[in-house]
Amino acid sequence: MATQHLDPTDPTAVPADALAGYLRARATEFLRALRTYRETGGGAGAGTEESTDAALALRRSARRISGTLHTFRPLLDADWSESLRPELAWLSGTLGREHAYAARLDRLVTALNRLSGATAFPTQSVVGSRSAGNRSAAAPAVGSRSAGAERVGTAEPGTAGPGTRPTSTPDRGNLTVGAAKAGALLDRQLTLARTRAHSAALQALGSSRFHAVADSVAVLASEVPLTPTAATADLRPLAAAAHDRLCDAVTGLPLVTAGHPYNAEALIHGLSPDTTPHPQDAPWHQVRLLLRLHRYALEVRHGDAVPADLRILAACEALNRHRDASEAASAAAAAARTPRIAPATAYALGVLHADQRHEVEAARFAFQQSWQKEAVSTP
Repeated sequence: MATQHLDPTDPTAVPADALAGYLRARATEFLRALRTYRETGGGAGAGTEESTDAALALRRSARRISGTLHTFRPLLDADWSESLRPELAWLSGTLGREHAYAARLDRLVTALNRLSGATAFPTQSVVGSRSAGNRSAAAPAVGSRSAGAERVGTAEPGTAGPGTRPTSTPDRGNLTVGAAKAGALLDRQLTLARTRAHSAALQALGSSRFHAVADSVAVLASEVPLTPTAATADLRPLAAAAHDRLCDAVTGLPLVTAGHPYNAEALIHGLSPDTTPHPQDAPWHQVRLLLRLHRYALEVRHGDAVPADLRILAACEALNRHRDASEAASAAAAAARTPRIAPATAYALGVLHADQRHEVEAARFAFQQSWQKEAVSTP
């Protein structure tokens, strides 16, 4: 889109200095987190709480810089920004996987406890404390209606959405028998994935590729490569374009369907034997990404004085829950495809899978309720 020039008589205009200041601040945060990570022994694989927090801070800064480069790319040196942005996205994705696997395991084990009525499974005590360092004939519990749709839709409502699910309960006897083994299977699979993600993060942070990214961010902390025309540009049109892309994507969502707390069509598809990602999930994930870019654009515009918008916060929370439940359901389905597992284990995983698909629908309902409360104000 064409860049709007700054009108010196317009008190609401936002100069490019705000963009440069925001990027420098995020780059400084990145370098500070990197220093903390190295000082706490993260590079040596210590896996301390401080090094973990520093790695997450690195990821947050990288994500904000990358998103800002995307939204305001017409005002930045094209070659520089287009080379740095995918590298920051690679770093953010690599650093986020370990935490995602740990959170997914905790979510699934907690759901198994709730569904089976157990106080805790043996695996739960280690979910948050682990250091990162024969499919049977009944296995179609996740992929068929026989053990999924008839029983799973009966799970108790979770805390992530409205309590509007069917009110009957799963077969507690069969579920309790298989729940402990299902939890142990998920613990083995997701802990292994977490350990591998931790190793991949350590390798990434010690690689020449990361050092090149860190060097670029160090330069950014002192000098932002703006285009010659950026000095007279107004940031508002580019921020508004990010907002418009978000609104267009939301318009494409099935909000009418999401307005009903029980989307039977989506659940039926989610319980099918098809192992491909659920076709309804991708547009929601895209909206989550665009909402994040919109938030970053607001941060650029307003700096530390970003106005509190409860509507945006509620929408972000709902879409985060949607992503978490969707990925947890996929993990349960993948575990149910493990060869030679016992029928009771497969049944428990089927109940768990559909419970998480219910959480997906509850999150969509919550997003629809928050988003349609009032019209989004144009930035």
